[in-house]
Amino acid sequence: MSDLEAPLRPKRKKVWVDYLVQLRWILVIFVVLPISFSIYFLIYLGDMNSERKSFRQRQKEHEENVQKVVKRLKERNPSRDGLVCTARKPWIAVGMRNVDYKRARHFEVDLSAFRNILEIDKERMIAKVEPLVNMGQITRVTVPMNLALAVVAELDDLTVGGLINGYGIEGSSHIYGLFSDTVVAYEIVLADGRVVRATKDNEFSDLFYAIPWSQGTLGLLVSAEIKLIPIKEYMKLTYKPVVGNLQELAQAYMDSFAPRDGDQDNPEKVPDFVETMIYSPTEAVCMTGVYASKEEAKKKGNKINSVGWWFKPWFYQHAQTALKKGEFVEYIPTREYYHRHTRCLYWEGKLILPFADQFWFRLLFGWLMPPKVSLLKATQGEAIRNYYHEMHVIQDMLVPLYKVGDALEWVHHEMEVYPIWLCPHRLFKLPLKTMVYPEHGFEHAHGQGDTPYAQMYTDIGVYYAPGPVLRGEVFDGAEAVRRMENWLIENHGFQPQYAVSELSEKNFWRMFDASLYEHCRRKYGAVGTFMSVYYKSKKGRKTEKEVQDAEQAILETPYAEVDQPVD
Repeated sequence: MSDLEAPLRPKRKKVWVDYLVQLRWILVIFVVLPISFSIYFLIYLGDMNSERKSFRQRQKEHEENVQKVVKRLKERNPSRDGLVCTARKPWIAVGMRNVDYKRARHFEVDLSAFRNILEIDKERMIAKVEPLVNMGQITRVTVPMNLALAVVAELDDLTVGGLINGYGIEGSSHIYGLFSDTVVAYEIVLADGRVVRATKDNEFSDLFYAIPWSQGTLGLLVSAEIKLIPIKEYMKLTYKPVVGNLQELAQAYMDSFAPRDGDQDNPEKVPDFVETMIYSPTEAVCMTGVYASKEEAKKKGNKINSVGWWFKPWFYQHAQTALKKGEFVEYIPTREYYHRHTRCLYWEGKLILPFADQFWFRLLFGWLMPPKVSLLKATQGEAIRNYYHEMHVIQDMLVPLYKVGDALEWVHHEMEVYPIWLCPHRLFKLPLKTMVYPEHGFEHAHGQGDTPYAQMYTDIGVYYAPGPVLRGEVFDGAEAVRRMENWLIENHGFQPQYAVSELSEKNFWRMFDASLYEHCRRKYGAVGTFMSVYYKSKKGRKTEKEVQDAEQAILETPYAEVDQPVD
């Protein structure tokens, strides 16, 4: 795309919801923040209580809770009860995806007790955890041991179950892949009440590969064994400013972690962590990090920056200073680096509380941040919710690395959202063709960042109010998402299902591969027990009749067919 000029749009007339959104900060400060802080504190106390128990005691409680789930599933009468869903309230989920399917008749299974770390096995380098364990909880336990999950998603509230069944990425994903790629085994309760352990090389290997991106529609995840890696106390982070057009910014980003000579597996050439933030169509800051020991960080002349303190500048604004002062290096305590975007929710905090990034607010009230996303959703009401769907963008575009420049130009032309987050990840060539998969023949193209066993992709995080909205112009959010999804389909890209989607069922299965997923749906009895992943992700309310008709028809739907069979 050569023409980057945004289309001309007429001015939009303000309605009462605009003023409600502008004044929402009052509710957030006096209601959401205090309640959020209280909830965080209570959760912390619960986690401390769990950590005081022995692993043996936690495992015993886990087994008892699993049997409760099995018993509950066996109480379901398929002819009378609705499809199986968790008992978690719709607004609790961190993602923006519409979960109105729970307004139809459904059969609830309570998984709220599954929030314990069951084992840290230092010999096997495995953490066995329950699905509601979140990133803040697990780093609090593992980092003091100089261990961490291979992929640690940035926001504290993101849970293991959500990152496995949905989508999870971090700055180390250019090495380890997505969060689900670091899982060694799943413990799943199937539709018939059987409890199975699925690994990549046992009798349930097909289920093992089908679970990621399935949104809990193949069975109920009750624990996972996840790869651990050794780490050091600090992250040595280099901030490098880049100026140029969007294609040049994309190339600088690629060069920051993907050697042009193809030596992608050489730790001397590839950093431990990578991310880039694009602040405008001509400015970006590339960040690369390597683990560093406490001794190295504290050497004379090195700068240590504890970014986790409540009064510190928000991370994305701190990184932006590199555009003025040039390239610089600093050392950040590792756990604080992992959660660097939590306090300000990337940059969404600026929209929620326009003055929360100011020094006086950070000093006086920064300790109350961040507001819980679930509470923000619970207090927004139908009108504000619909407003955000139309006037706000929270999307991730997963695209092949060589198409990042084109994708950035598309986002600028259609949405004008800044900042933009770039984070690379490997998409592995697996024994079975999963819902997301690399481009055919990528291993022969020798693209920058690719290896014979994985194609390098990038998450383009588009989170903020679009430029037209900020200027008071007309903007059709639903149509913009529709065009984005079509662009992704045409360019072998993917859209994480946490986000609001406009995909029809036919286009959904053009974006994702259904073969292995539908095979496992039938083989393990999920059809008629769990909702299909498309209907769980579909925008809008689901009537009881629509859900049941979809389940009856799924065995014969032409949309689940694919061009190529499972490898």
